[in-house]
Amino acid sequence: MAMGKGRHEFTLSALASWRPAPVVSASLCLHAASAGLALGHPAAWPYALAAVAANHALLTGCMVPTSSLLGPNMNRLPPSRAGAVALTFDDGPDPEVTPRVLDLLDAQGATATFFLIGERALRHPRLVREILRRGHAVGNHTHSHPLHFACFGPGRIRREIRQAQDAIADACGQRPGLFRAPLGLRNPLLDPVLAIEDMSLVSWTRRGYDGVSRDAGRILARLTHGLAAGDILLLHDTAGRADESGYPAVLRVLQGLLPHIRARGLTSIALSRPGGSIALAGGGHPARQPG
Repeated sequence: MAMGKGRHEFTLSALASWRPAPVVSASLCLHAASAGLALGHPAAWPYALAAVAANHALLTGCMVPTSSLLGPNMNRLPPSRAGAVALTFDDGPDPEVTPRVLDLLDAQGATATFFLIGERALRHPRLVREILRRGHAVGNHTHSHPLHFACFGPGRIRREIRQAQDAIADACGQRPGLFRAPLGLRNPLLDPVLAIEDMSLVSWTRRGYDGVSRDAGRILARLTHGLAAGDILLLHDTAGRADESGYPAVLRVLQGLLPHIRARGLTSIALSRPGGSIALAGGGHPARQPG
């Protein structure tokens, strides 16, 4: 009972401290005003409907993965992390690819962040622990990776995130503080859910599109062209895309990307919560305990 009460109090506290982004606040006000107009002046309902439709079109434009108009969104490292970039990997853990990614990172002295799918964390708990043991960080990438995640209401959003939190906590004893949406797409309802769960949204600065391309050269070029300190890079540690010889494209890319990062005088680091309050990485970093 005490644990349930604590969770309830935490939820109320998180909701009380949540401040919607200006775009979201304006949208809520417009919806309320439109409803009032339609109820008070029934003949004006076409104008109210048009206003709501225009608002939804605007919100759709704000759903670009790297946008911060729907709420806080880490798409670059903070200025305090001078000389660093952040490598991030989505959709794992994968028993064939993730261990080889870890070996390549070790060989170059690089650390990274792995945004895990809950269902895969349940199937490969040892691999989740191995990621942390080698000094990397883990994040939440939903439980089942639904491609229509941005169409969900708050209940389904929270279930996807909470199930993944539980799966990752069962595997390694930590509940991630970082979240990345499938395909990076989300709607205005995600921000309050993340506030309730005490999590931060992460997107990226540049992506290689290795999830759809087999051409390691093109992927590498997308990631390295104009690479600069503060960039967050997105790759995938899965076997979904391989070259003609069956070699996973992400491994070929890392063989060129990691030396390039070092040659530019940059260091690859694991992500931490904004403000540095919680870091979910191995090697002695503070860890959130399961709640």
